[in-house]
Amino acid sequence: MTAPEILALLAIGLTAGAFAGLLGIGGGVLMVPAMVLITGFDQHVAQGTSLLVIIPAAAVGSFTHHRHGRLALRDAAALAIGGVLGALLGSITALSLDEELLRRLFAVLLLLIAARMLMTRSPKAEPAEPVA
Repeated sequence: MTAPEILALLAIGLTAGAFAGLLGIGGGVLMVPAMVLITGFDQHVAQGTSLLVIIPAAAVGSFTHHRHGRLALRDAAALAIGGVLGALLGSITALSLDEELLRRLFAVLLLLIAARMLMTRSPKAEPAEPVA
């Protein structure tokens, strides 16, 4: 790996991590497209790499929010169980798909999420109570 490639990956990681911490998004939303479009990663490799990278980044972000009393642990535990099962099924499915089809599905998902967020008003719900 060349120095410019390492710098590009560091910049992608920094940007994705910053937005993950700022907006609560999974870094993969930014990381995967950047790895594919900027560094030329295969979609499968970008997704697998992103999933591994998210582990320490999410741990640091979660710890920071926990320190400030902004983490609902019970809710997170329930989401994690579903997330682990979904990640297993999703990864197996992704590996069975053609790289180009997977890339297009990823792009469509990003567009649908963006459209939904732009067109939907935020509910005025009370935030979940943090659990120590």
